[in-house]
Amino acid sequence: MNLGLQGKSVVVMASSKGLGKATAQLFASEGAHVFISSRNEDELKKAKNEIRKETGNENVDYMVCDITKPDELKLLITSAAEKNGTIDVLVNNAGGPPAGMFQDFDDEAWQHAFELNLLSFVRAIREVLPYMQEQKRGHIVNIASSSIKQTLDNLILSNTFRAGIVGLAKGLSQELAEHNILINTVGPGRIATDRVASLDKLTAEKLNMNVDDLKQRTEQGIPMKRYGEPEEFANMVVYLCSQANTYVTGQTLVVDGGLVKAL
Repeated sequence: MNLGLQGKSVVVMASSKGLGKATAQLFASEGAHVFISSRNEDELKKAKNEIRKETGNENVDYMVCDITKPDELKLLITSAAEKNGTIDVLVNNAGGPPAGMFQDFDDEAWQHAFELNLLSFVRAIREVLPYMQEQKRGHIVNIASSSIKQTLDNLILSNTFRAGIVGLAKGLSQELAEHNILINTVGPGRIATDRVASLDKLTAEKLNMNVDDLKQRTEQGIPMKRYGEPEEFANMVVYLCSQANTYVTGQTLVVDGGLVKAL
């Protein structure tokens, strides 16, 4: 299948590692012109070089960006558009908020999670829309969590703001359809990333378990009996942002090996 991504201008947020990096690398392998970003320049340089080496695509650039800062986010989108002519694809992504229960967080923690995991998505979409509306096409995917289908224990901040992402995308899908701009939300289940490893470690400590034993127990609860790989998650995101997708919009999908039982 021809995904039609050759030469397309793609911005992937929070993409120096994990799901973001895997997604950026798959776009690059399809010939897209990719901009990656995160707050850590050393990790970005490493990711850029690795993606270029793995894909043979030299059109991979980066910019340091704290997505909770509007001016930095605006500069990232403007720079990507100037470099590549426009913005065809936006993949919103952000690091997960801290684990914990309701009583663990004060107003400051709630405000930071809001700015990181919801408001940053709003701002990034606002910045790319003029380019997409002008050309009458575009694809946006918001990376969230499997909590968009089924809440997760000890992750009250994530449960709250990931749900907000779903509402944002569903509402926007109605507004943007006339411009041929498609927007969807994709949530990872247990994917083998640093974030999941850190959550497993916290859970193991709480239960006084060995982390390897915890992972093995968790895998037994997944119908496919294993954690997913970042590349498997990236496959779904890239498909939804490709020219192969011309009619799927406003949808909420999980990539989880069958873990979530909610309809």
